[in-house]
Amino acid sequence: MSDRDLPNRQMSDCNTSDKALKQSPLSRRKFLGGMGVALGSSVLPAGFTVFSSAARASSDPVIKIGFISPRSGPLSVFGEGDEFLVEQVMRQFSQGLTIDGVKYALDIIIGDTRSDSIGASLKAKELIDGDHIDFMLTSSTPETVNPVADACEAAGVPCLSTTAPWESFYFGRGGIPGQASPFKWTYHFCFGVMDFAQLYIDQWQKVDTNKRVGALLPNDADGNAIRGLLLPALEKEGFTVVDAGLYENGTSDFTQQINLFKKEKCEIFNTFPFPPDFPVFWRQAAQKGLAKKVKVAQLAKAGLFPAEIESMGKLGYGLHSGAYWHKDFPFTSLSTGLSCAEIADGFEKTMDKQWNQQVGANAALFDAAISALVQSNDPKNKVALATALSQLQADTAVGRVDFKNGPAPNCARAGLVGVQWMKSKQGPWPLELPIVSNANLPSVPLTGTMTRYKLGG
Repeated sequence: MSDRDLPNRQMSDCNTSDKALKQSPLSRRKFLGGMGVALGSSVLPAGFTVFSSAARASSDPVIKIGFISPRSGPLSVFGEGDEFLVEQVMRQFSQGLTIDGVKYALDIIIGDTRSDSIGASLKAKELIDGDHIDFMLTSSTPETVNPVADACEAAGVPCLSTTAPWESFYFGRGGIPGQASPFKWTYHFCFGVMDFAQLYIDQWQKVDTNKRVGALLPNDADGNAIRGLLLPALEKEGFTVVDAGLYENGTSDFTQQINLFKKEKCEIFNTFPFPPDFPVFWRQAAQKGLAKKVKVAQLAKAGLFPAEIESMGKLGYGLHSGAYWHKDFPFTSLSTGLSCAEIADGFEKTMDKQWNQQVGANAALFDAAISALVQSNDPKNKVALATALSQLQADTAVGRVDFKNGPAPNCARAGLVGVQWMKSKQGPWPLELPIVSNANLPSVPLTGTMTRYKLGG
């Protein structure tokens, strides 16, 4: 791809050589992300990356879309595909997006939360107040989604989000069961806690265990939602849950929890930690003998990305997880024009990394966003766009997103499949990820058979 094909805003006073820009298809965007970029009479704050329709007439109205995610810090793995994905969206709409007979150019501005909820809130306010965006998109854990949504709700800016349990988004921000929604501008689609329950009940029955579950849940929005909803659902289905209690993200010594799980003879282990915390726990679990006794090691939030598992060596082979997107999903992405397999293949070729779940989930976010813009008939009208979100039914890279029949106001559901990290038998990557359970998303075919965890593979 040549430098002139990159969909960026024109830069002024950029003292960067053409040779440097041509070394990598991402180099110009990295340069833009590290400085303030002149935008007419305003200046975008540092830490943003900007994409614009390549073929824009000066008279075309512009839809400004903010996209906030963690691209540095402990959650940065969630954002590593952002620029690749947005480039695919901009290629798909390089000639603009026509809505109700009017052609609009697209500006997509990416902001980094630095894996911090305060950073997420500040980035949202900068885009809202400084760049006057029309539409906000955000994804990847409640620590990102909730503060960005709160900022948009306060400012009256339509916001669409994904990749955080919908209960964390709705109840975690003040929604109350049985009462009218307190939210007018913010909408979210994702799996929920009961989707995990359905998935785990099916997945764990594929291995013979004593049905004793050791639960390691942090003191955060995810951990609290899981503790209040998932654990009782598992117990109702005949599992004995041993809850190790609250722990703080970043904990370095899990001796107390490991000893408890060993004492209680837990053969199933389930956790929802910050990604950097799980390898710390699992290495200690191996050293202290717990990992030898566990037959199902089920991860969520951590264990979603190949790099995490690869970093653990043989300890990572056989770990179980859920997938909210997979390259073998039988869906197509409206915003990129690609199948799920093509998204994964394109990511691998562009980034020289194995595909990950978040690139497809974020494709679904843009799929739903484009559908909402079109269905609003007036995308610069914030009330019209929010109304379109409230009634949105759209096909995406994760399947059907339906806000008319969601589990709660302002929410739509997306499903999960069960997967298992296995040592690759062939192919360019060390790991493969067969789909071993589809009870929660039966439209997705199985591609493998679940086996028990065995320490060292």
